[in-house]
Amino acid sequence: MVSGPPKNNMLHGLDERTASIYSPVQDGLARVDDRLRSLAETETSPVQPLLQYVTDGGGKRVRPAITLLAAQFHPHDEERPIIMASAVELLHLATLIHDDTVDNSPLRRGRATVSNTWSPHVAVLFGDYVFATSATFVCDTQNIRVIRRFSETIMELASGQLMEYFTAFDATHARDIYNDRIYRKTASLFCTASESGAVLGEAPENEVQALRDYGYNVGMAFQVRDDILDFEGDASNLGKPVGSDLLNGVLTLPTIMLMERYPNDDLVQSLFKDRSNEKKLQKVVEVINDSTVLSDCEQVVQDYSNKACKALDALPDCEPKRSLINLAEYITARHR
Repeated sequence: MVSGPPKNNMLHGLDERTASIYSPVQDGLARVDDRLRSLAETETSPVQPLLQYVTDGGGKRVRPAITLLAAQFHPHDEERPIIMASAVELLHLATLIHDDTVDNSPLRRGRATVSNTWSPHVAVLFGDYVFATSATFVCDTQNIRVIRRFSETIMELASGQLMEYFTAFDATHARDIYNDRIYRKTASLFCTASESGAVLGEAPENEVQALRDYGYNVGMAFQVRDDILDFEGDASNLGKPVGSDLLNGVLTLPTIMLMERYPNDDLVQSLFKDRSNEKKLQKVVEVINDSTVLSDCEQVVQDYSNKACKALDALPDCEPKRSLINLAEYITARHR
């Protein structure tokens, strides 16, 4: 294990105070980044500039970090978790490309999206290309359990996106449907990141399940926190417009809580009937910010984070375990 913060803090989206979270897997993450960069450097087809664009886009590398940290509890073949971590990050990038295309999002991480830079048609095809590339990586782990789980994750990601599409602009959207959707769209990949790392790290089954539970709860916390940021952040920090989910008819926890609290208020329904009215969107954002809705959502995030940390009780105390706990706390408090 390597101590000290990663050399490239900005690449992982962490400041000096929190960069040490990745210290046990610093070298592994550097090798993941090298693998991603080499895809663009070795590609000679028209896909090359697209690969260059998305692999240069930065990001916090949370999911591959979880994969590598989950593999650190027992002696193991170090190469296979790095391959898996690369596959996990590629799968994440593919979902972002498709999500931005479906949502007509102009920005991602402060830069124009692939669909906005090239075209929606190119983005869909390129997203498929990245999906397929991630699958070739995971096959190189030669672990059938991990390969199957990865395939199931792709199905869950797609079904979550379909759920979002078919429930868009539906103000009767229930919280249990929301929880199912964000598991599929977000927490599913976190589960796979942690479970696959544990499996490839040759952990016993009880620890594999504990780390999968950790991934589930961290993933749910991550998405609810993201939904909070959609209302309380600003476009420069978020890398996307404030209120963009609601503008696309996607009901997230803050909006659901608002409707639960004020069932006779038609603010959301009124916006959905007049989607181009920016003043109505601003009004919903203001009401949510002026109420206790966001603080109540923060408590939901904290509850998931606490469950994630509790799941780690089954694992031996060591630096990777402390990093996983710190990562859960970081996700709870993040501002972008």
